[in-house]
Amino acid sequence: MSGPILDPRYALPFAEAALPVLRNAQLRKNVAHAIDTIQAKRARLVAEKADWQALRDAASAIRSHVLEHLPGYLEEFETRCTAQGGIVHWAADAAEARDIALKILAEAKADSVVKVKSMTTAEIQLNAALEQRSIAVFETDLAEIILQLGDEEPSHIVVPALHVNRAQIREIFAREMNLPNLSDEPQALAEAARVFLRRKFLTSPAAISGANFLIAESGAVAVVESEGNGRMCLTLPQTLITIAGIEKVLPRFRDLEVFLQLLARSATGERMNPYTSLWTGVTPGDGPQNFHIILLDNRRSSILARPVERQTLKCIRCAACMNTCPVYRQTGGHAYGSVYPGPIGAILTPQLMGMQHAQSLPFASTLCGACYEVCPVKINIPEVLVELRAEVVAQGHQSIGGLFERLAMQVTSFVFRDERRFQVAQTFLRFLARLLTRKDGWIHALPAMGGKWTQTRDLPGLPPQSFRMWWRDNEAREPAKDA
Repeated sequence: MSGPILDPRYALPFAEAALPVLRNAQLRKNVAHAIDTIQAKRARLVAEKADWQALRDAASAIRSHVLEHLPGYLEEFETRCTAQGGIVHWAADAAEARDIALKILAEAKADSVVKVKSMTTAEIQLNAALEQRSIAVFETDLAEIILQLGDEEPSHIVVPALHVNRAQIREIFAREMNLPNLSDEPQALAEAARVFLRRKFLTSPAAISGANFLIAESGAVAVVESEGNGRMCLTLPQTLITIAGIEKVLPRFRDLEVFLQLLARSATGERMNPYTSLWTGVTPGDGPQNFHIILLDNRRSSILARPVERQTLKCIRCAACMNTCPVYRQTGGHAYGSVYPGPIGAILTPQLMGMQHAQSLPFASTLCGACYEVCPVKINIPEVLVELRAEVVAQGHQSIGGLFERLAMQVTSFVFRDERRFQVAQTFLRFLARLLTRKDGWIHALPAMGGKWTQTRDLPGLPPQSFRMWWRDNEAREPAKDA
């Protein structure tokens, strides 16, 4: 979960990273079960909303409007937040954001922090930077504390411990909390986490959060969550640091009406999040008395400048795209090698890290369009994927496998353009297939590049007769018809 600050250049290509997951039957079972549960709940609650498509249209229009006028709304947010006693910082990249946070904590003399679940802090690898400065970090979201104690990485944006079952959670808690007699019942596990974290809430001098939304007209910050841990972090410590991407701003408070209806249903299959917390600056004698917000760019401005890719920044981190993605269902989140997995990660990560560092991710998709159909803000993820794939090829970052694929397609095109060449190739491939087909009628191993297919699945052998052979034989038997 923490460890050293990682260089994204050393992440494995998606196809290579996915192989261990595809061979882990228990992990795939855990992921499929969790996704099926979320999908079923979401489908029921979306069906309740006769205006669901109208809400999607409204949310998409608001987010598009914000991105077109982002500088003005950010300046308005800064002005309003500052007027309410908050301190606004601007960070060009992850390193600057980490440095700002560390300086604030040093001034507060904080030796420990409690954290609200935040993808943005994971994006900048803040936990590792804090631990390097001997600042103890305590995740307070139940799933996040499971992963932190188990020294594992998240595999989902909303349900980060989706790949872990309750027996595995029990093992982690029993070991790390010294509770050898702990039951694996959900109530017992939740109680163990509650007792463990309560001491942290009461003794940590500082807290760190992300933000679901920033409200320009009031300078307010909004965080939604399901457990109440976030509210503890946002009220008890004396110093609060919020780190938010610059795209999180909304123009008006009333815009939340749209997004709060969409977010909970899309993310967890709930009508609304159990806890929605909003705070504006500092209130003397109530809550944190030192509030800092770090507005993070980290390549977002460069994404904003690109007409097709800009829609990536509309994302509200609901993970609906992951829950419906057939690729994510098979591989889980770890194969993406990024804080942001799934379809949104396949388009966001290459743009945040640079195409040369995540060139395989735009190809980690079938382009089936299921993600576009469920996205509450109507991000056309397949369109962005195609654009990024073209960029990978144009920049010459394509892998050896990709170059082989291009050559194979050229050869295939040459063969398909001539009937005789096609028949010769078909005869050769049928002969080769017979050599590779086992007695059970399946091909279990292909040579060369074909071996990537049979690493994870078998291939049915060819039938004894091709369609052309069938057509030829049946045409010969067809009786002549009178003119």
